[in-house]
Amino acid sequence: MPAVTVDDPLTLPRIPRPAPDGSTARRVATIVTARRQLEGAGSGVTHTPITYARASLTADARLSMPWNPAYSAMAYVLTGHGTAGEEERPIRAGQLAVFGLGDHVTVRAARKPSEALEVLLLGGLPIREPIAHYGPFVMNTREEILQAVEDFEKGRLGTVPADRLTPRNFA
Repeated sequence: MPAVTVDDPLTLPRIPRPAPDGSTARRVATIVTARRQLEGAGSGVTHTPITYARASLTADARLSMPWNPAYSAMAYVLTGHGTAGEEERPIRAGQLAVFGLGDHVTVRAARKPSEALEVLLLGGLPIREPIAHYGPFVMNTREEILQAVEDFEKGRLGTVPADRLTPRNFA
């Protein structure tokens, strides 16, 4: 099956839709919320250029999306399973695929008719700064981590209202 290539993910008419009779036609839908690398401005505000896209692929659908070669590239699987990259490495829900250098990001849903694949495609210009992490905290230095932990323990990071603590399905 030929790859579905998205030159502008917000132009969905170019993407094949399922046939009314339920035949083998495939559907791919992509929503880009911050798409600076695609020569546009999304609704998000960032300090460095990023790309953030959510892609929904029906069974056996393949998405090959143009990517700025200067950007890092990752795909986080929300639901389903399939493959990542031209070499089609297996991916499943909860996993993160990190892509190497290149000008396209490719993902494919599993071939089972009941399997769909939901992924977040993430990337941006590397900031080339040191990284320190501890639990949920990611900073640049150990000192910043210690400050963040102290701020958390003293309640300076705010609170989450009790009615917002219920688990959610983001798929």
